[in-house]
Amino acid sequence: GLRFDGAFLLWGEQTRITEKDPVSRPKKGALKLKVLVKPNDSYAQEALLDKTKYCRILMRDIRGKQRFFVQLIQEGFPPVKRDKQRGFEKQAADITDKRVGIDIGTSTVAVVSNDDVKLTELAENCKADAKILRLIERKMDRSKRATNPTHFKENGVAKKGVKWIFSKRYLKLKRKRRDLHRKIAVKRKQAHEELANEILAYGSDVRVETMRFHSLQKRAKKTTRNEKNGRINKKKRYGKSLLNHAPAMLITIIDRKLGYQGKSIKKIDTYATKASQFNHVTGEYTKKQLEQRWNVIEGRAIQRDLYSAFLIGNTNEEWNAIDVNLCNINWKRFIELHDREIARLQQSDNKTLRWFVKSDKQKKTA
Repeated sequence: GLRFDGAFLLWGEQTRITEKDPVSRPKKGALKLKVLVKPNDSYAQEALLDKTKYCRILMRDIRGKQRFFVQLIQEGFPPVKRDKQRGFEKQAADITDKRVGIDIGTSTVAVVSNDDVKLTELAENCKADAKILRLIERKMDRSKRATNPTHFKENGVAKKGVKWIFSKRYLKLKRKRRDLHRKIAVKRKQAHEELANEILAYGSDVRVETMRFHSLQKRAKKTTRNEKNGRINKKKRYGKSLLNHAPAMLITIIDRKLGYQGKSIKKIDTYATKASQFNHVTGEYTKKQLEQRWNVIEGRAIQRDLYSAFLIGNTNEEWNAIDVNLCNINWKRFIELHDREIARLQQSDNKTLRWFVKSDKQKKTA
């Protein structure tokens, strides 16, 4: 089987030539490959100190070429990343069970703790260039139609159950398209890892509503019309937004990192709490339209996503109701942090975040 001896990947039966020669030699049909580990990679060097449980070979298409990597599964938890010059931990996770409420959407996430309030766009700089992808896909479609002219009906729709033939040009474009998506996926995951570390620095009692993102990808079943102009509304929902921002991946990463402390993310009962409708001052539930991003609490305008994250962070220990007493205790501190964050977002260059802090009257006028 596959095994790692500290410097080489061994596959198959190995033997030693002499007792003086400690290096094993592969027998006929066996494999012995040297594993390249960067000598200045302190993280990898520290990880290799743990016992290797098993290893596997991964093949990745990178820039049109097949590359192979050895993936080692080590015993225990991953080492802490440290600053190379000073040796301090880069992003220390909180272990004091401070509460953190998260209200996650299809493109943004609101985070509320007693130390900070934050509304940010998920993977802000990790969107695929739609124009480049569209041009590549149009070229692929033209190539496919030119190579398979008999596979289409008179109206241009492709026939079912036919065998397709693809040209070299088509396959080259396909590899280019795949590589663009690969680069974006790597950047998106890295952005989520960094955001998860930032969230866990606020506290380790992380609470979030249960969300079924898979159902948000599906097209709407009912056909509806716009009340103003009478046109049929589009049935598209949040498929592209979920593709670009991957909110479920962030929740998975946070839960994995909490597992290093023997904890897990706490998922609040969405239907029981109704955080987006609840008012902790009056105790009433009020349904809101999706474009309504503000709540009025005690005559003060509060951003809807940040307020939902505040309520989620102040739920009871059964995770099925809002703890009103705890909300009242933390309300003053939340208002201070909320106003500071809103002022920052209003000066932000991010158009998506500026829309979330725009008043509902301005949206109706626009």
